[in-house]
Amino acid sequence: MKEKIIEIKNLTKKYKDNEVLKSINLDIEAGDFFALLWHNWAWKTTTINILTNLVRKTSWEVKIWWIDIEDDFETARRLIWVVPQEFNFDIFEKVKNIPVIQAGYYWIDKKTARQKTEIMLKKLWLWEKRDVKAKELSGWMKRRLMIVRALIHEPKILILDEPTAWVDVDLRKSMWEFINELNKSGITILLTTHYLEEVEALCKKVAILDKWIIVENTTVKNLLSKLKEETIILSVDNEVKLEAEFIKKYNAKILEENEIELTIYENISLNDIFEELTSQGIIVKSFRNKTNRLEALFMKLIKK
Repeated sequence: MKEKIIEIKNLTKKYKDNEVLKSINLDIEAGDFFALLWHNWAWKTTTINILTNLVRKTSWEVKIWWIDIEDDFETARRLIWVVPQEFNFDIFEKVKNIPVIQAGYYWIDKKTARQKTEIMLKKLWLWEKRDVKAKELSGWMKRRLMIVRALIHEPKILILDEPTAWVDVDLRKSMWEFINELNKSGITILLTTHYLEEVEALCKKVAILDKWIIVENTTVKNLLSKLKEETIILSVDNEVKLEAEFIKKYNAKILEENEIELTIYENISLNDIFEELTSQGIIVKSFRNKTNRLEALFMKLIKK
């Protein structure tokens, strides 16, 4: 069994009479790629702020590698870093200087800091922008710069808060590849995102919170196994005319541009559906989920 890197026991937080977290218990192992999902994003912010000691917990324990974050804040804080949604660096500073300045807070000498900065700027496709002011970067480039700054002191835990917000599909996939490399290098990653396809593509484990409590804490694989049905869209290469029995069986609908929408259940094979359609003279070219599978399950869980 891997060692725990984050240990949360009976965590409760109240703002006056408003309870935003209630008896949260959560263990995250070293090397995990862990997703934290909330129905109410205010709870997300509170939990992140407690982990980084920006907000005091109301009761019980939060430990980073057995270190209580309130008893030994300085040591615990060196182990963890948050890449927030909002840009929070000096926009008038040159790109290459921002990570070096950050390194100074962790007693890293300038020579070493500059060497590490060069390596990471190159990995995140920012080296050509090293001499421009940060304000001249695109939003996507600024987000990458925040990750470089976060990694300069080699934290053991990286919290990524909506890391690919407002990023197009191609750039998001490039970021996924880089984040996966970080995790494989041994960094424990906590991901918060509203792109639930990121969770399915990247994460090993997931916890879902709703109404102050954790409603699921499991592997992504186990969570998806609870999805009993899903809606898919089939693209076909000829005019569609479905038999009445098929329509009833799969709640099928004919869409525009030679597409069919249907509902499939866990005990139904896609190959069986394709064979049924072939027998009706309909050839399937491709298919896709109407909505992300994890998103569909998430909505069902929080509606319980």
